[in-house]
This record gives sequence, structure tokens and C-alpha cells, in this order.
Amino acid sequence: MSALGAPVSPASEEYLSWLAVERGRATNTLASYRRDLVHYEAALSAQGRSPLDARQEDVERYVARLRAAGQSAASVARAVSSIRGLHRFLVDEGDAAHDPTVDLETGRLPARLPKALPEAEVGRVLDGVSGDDPIARRDRALLELLYGTGARVSEAVGLHLGDLAGGDGLVRLYGKGSKERLVPLGTHAARALARWLDVGGRDALAPERWRRKGDAEAVFLNTRGSRLTRQGAFAVVRARGAAAGVDLAPHALRHSCATHMLAHGADVRVVQELLGHASVTTTQLYTKVTNDHLRAAYDAAHPRAGEAAGTRR
Repeated sequence: MSALGAPVSPASEEYLSWLAVERGRATNTLASYRRDLVHYEAALSAQGRSPLDARQEDVERYVARLRAAGQSAASVARAVSSIRGLHRFLVDEGDAAHDPTVDLETGRLPARLPKALPEAEVGRVLDGVSGDDPIARRDRALLELLYGTGARVSEAVGLHLGDLAGGDGLVRLYGKGSKERLVPLGTHAARALARWLDVGGRDALAPERWRRKGDAEAVFLNTRGSRLTRQGAFAVVRARGAAAGVDLAPHALRHSCATHMLAHGADVRVVQELLGHASVTTTQLYTKVTNDHLRAAYDAAHPRAGEAAGTRR
């Protein structure tokens, strides 16, 4: 069994290894693909088939079963992506004679608009973390970093002290596929991080002896003196949001960063670089959000915005 999870066929195992080595897919992504393929192969096996001899009707039957089971459109789309990728790989490698997903029609998944918080709510959450104890310093630094840089939570908890050592107001983040990018910290995030790293902050949580290799270089620590995990960061963000009366998750701070920058005139390409989006199409979802806000504000404020076109002069 692979360290990443449940066993799959040798063909699928080779595909997952290729994704990890050649395409640099993240561990969480690989785990999701593996789960999809485990279920897919089980369905094929029940029909006496394997990925090497699957037919289009086998794939269609499986996708229909996912929908009938009440799977969300996003979950079905991800499963289809995993299955398509596997079969394309098998054909490219010469292990299968045909790709049963070539003519597969699964329907188009509508683009979901990111959820952004109003600026006032973000400010209320950030300003609500004002203590001088180590936990308050850490939490304020984490929140300011997530909102100030648009970092993913995995990028934030993966930070090493050396990623902040440039002294040029930039932080080095490692995104999906281990792609590296430098992003500006901003005054508030830089000040919060400096306070966390100062005497009485991070050092107060650091143990006399580090339990795991790499924890000594971690920027964010938990109360046990180990690197703060993704789950730990989620808990911090949710708790601080709840204290301010805001339903908050880390990705909402990332989305809010992008949306607020665009609303204040930032170029979409700049925001793409900041967030580490591979395609500008992903970033352009945020322009739809800001346009919707603009339209709502216009309709609410302009004296003639709500008049029928035929009555305008």
C-alpha cells in the first residue's frame, strides 16, 4: 500500500507516481485522485473490468451512479478529471489501446464565484486579536499574512524562517506543485510577523528540544512547540472569526485579498501573480465579484439606476 492511501491497480499506481514525479502534484491532490480511482476501480471490478479494458459505457455508468448518489457537481467533475487523466496516461504509455473518456459528455461545471468578506468584517477580525501573549501574537501574524499576501493556508504553515530573511519586505511562498513565488508582505503583515518573532512571541512556544526535523525553522508553532498544521491554522482562523462574530475560514481571507485589491484598482495580472494562479482565467473570477459589487452599489446609490429605460431622458 502506498503511503498516500488505499491501494489501486499497478496501472493507476504508475499514473499517480507520474503525477507526483513528473507533474509535481501536491500530496493532498494525489490523495484526492487516489480516492477517486479506488472507487472507480471498484466499480469496474464489479463489472469484471479494469482500467486497461474499460469501455465508454462503463465510465458513463459510473458517473451516472455518482450523480444518483447525490454527489455535488464539483465532486463529480473532480472524479471525471481523475478518470480522464488516468486513461489518457494509459494510452500515452501504450498500456491501453483506446481512451474510453474521449467522447464522454459529463456536462459543464459552472464556475463558482469566490466568497469574499466585506472589508469592514476583515478589519474587525484582525483588530480583534490585540493581546501581547504569544498565542495572540501568533494568531495576529497568521491572519495578517493570509489576508495581506493572499497565501493559501498550506503555504502559510509551510513557511520557514529563511523565507522571511530577505529584509526586503518580501516573503517566499511555495504553492501548488512546489512552485515558488515572492510576494510583498505589506506594512501590517510585516509588523505583525516582527512582533511574533520578537522576544516573548515565537521563542515562548519553542521547546528546549525540537521533536521533529524542520520544526526549528517553522515560522508558525503550536502550543506544543511543533510546526502549526493546516488543521491547527483552520482552528485558529475559525476561532478568531467567531470571536468577532464572523463565519471565517482561511480561504475566505485569500479570496478577500484578491477581491479587495481588484476593487481598489489592482491589475488582474498582478493579482494572478500574487495568488499564484497558473491561469489568469481563475483570477478573472474575482473581477466578476467586484463587478457585481459595483453594480449593486450603483443600483442602490444612483437616483436613476432603477428607472425603466423608456422613461430616462
